[in-house]
Amino acid sequence: MRYLIECSYKGTAFHGWQVQDNAPSVQGHIEKALSTLMRQEMQIVGSSRTDAGVHAYQQFAHFDVDAPLNNIDKLVYAMNGILPKDIAIQQIKVVPDEFHSRFDAMHRRYLYRISPQKTPFWQDFSYFYKVPLDINLMNRAGEVLKNHIDFQCFSKVHTDVATFNCTIELAFWEQQDQFLLFHIKADRFLRGMVRAIVGTMLEVGTGKLSLSGFEAIILSKSRQKAGRAVPAEGLTLVEVGYP
Repeated sequence: MRYLIECSYKGTAFHGWQVQDNAPSVQGHIEKALSTLMRQEMQIVGSSRTDAGVHAYQQFAHFDVDAPLNNIDKLVYAMNGILPKDIAIQQIKVVPDEFHSRFDAMHRRYLYRISPQKTPFWQDFSYFYKVPLDINLMNRAGEVLKNHIDFQCFSKVHTDVATFNCTIELAFWEQQDQFLLFHIKADRFLRGMVRAIVGTMLEVGTGKLSLSGFEAIILSKSRQKAGRAVPAEGLTLVEVGYP
């Protein structure tokens, strides 16, 4: 039988979602907890692979077992009891055997948070950047993004993917209290894509890059021409959507 885990985590202490040799990962901790409680080696398949230091309000992963689980609520409670405090299991539910947490996901939505003020309470969840920004220009750059599908220029190099095409549904900035928030939603994302987009948009917002220059970078398909990747702490996976 196949089951789906919904979880959330603060990514500061982890080297990303995916299991790595000699480095703590979110997937590794969940697999260890599940294996301990199930008394057998367990593996999970995540819906998205967040990078080191990136957080998730909502993340999903599926796993298989031979027989139905007797008490799912008890399993959730037990896993939360042995997992690190910065990983939480929200729920576990049965799904069809053909369901796949990664390939069946229809969209992912990310949030990037910038703080123009130094704040000790949000330092792990925001990027301290005090240079004045033109939000209107940055939102116009977001509209430019939606006119394209090939985002090789914003992808990490040496990435093993069949295509660099992504369909972006929304990309906009808003001011909320002291923070500047960037929302982006797409059917899929490339490695390092959101952080590279934000870094390039900051150049637009500071006047260093024109809107035509921003579009020229997309058309160039060159990562070297795009802006720097902003720090991971400002990025959060907010939502994964299924049919």
